[in-house]
Amino acid sequence: MRVHICAVGRLRAGPEKTLIDDYLQRFDRSGRALGLGPARVIEVEDKKNAGMGAEADLLRKALPKGALICTLDERGKVISSPDFAEKLAGWRDMGRQDLVFVIGGADGIDPSLRAEADFSISFGKMVWPHMMVRLMLAEQVYRAATILSGSPYHRV
Repeated sequence: MRVHICAVGRLRAGPEKTLIDDYLQRFDRSGRALGLGPARVIEVEDKKNAGMGAEADLLRKALPKGALICTLDERGKVISSPDFAEKLAGWRDMGRQDLVFVIGGADGIDPSLRAEADFSISFGKMVWPHMMVRLMLAEQVYRAATILSGSPYHRV
């Protein structure tokens, strides 16, 4: 199952991008034997600042056809890392070819796009900067692969 992180905004070179790339490379290596990956980041940018609706349109155009959509949203479900790993494995085992994690812009994800999502995850009640959400998601995707493979990376 291919994993896509589809996000509003461009992340410039720097420590956050380096960490994201590192975690996604680790995921690609550890996930391959599990039928997970590769992972890639798709960035869209609303250059006209037309708002959430325009961002939603750009995001929809970037989504692979037939992909399972999981939004990162403060209204989403808070789940543990092992539960997240089980969720990924379940989606993979359902035969889904593409999984897309959607990260909205500064105002969040347009309600119409949120309604189209198959699932929604929250990293807690706090609001996080978009680059941090990308980083935390990349780490959790890698962690999920290590949990599924029985690696000692995740400690309970």
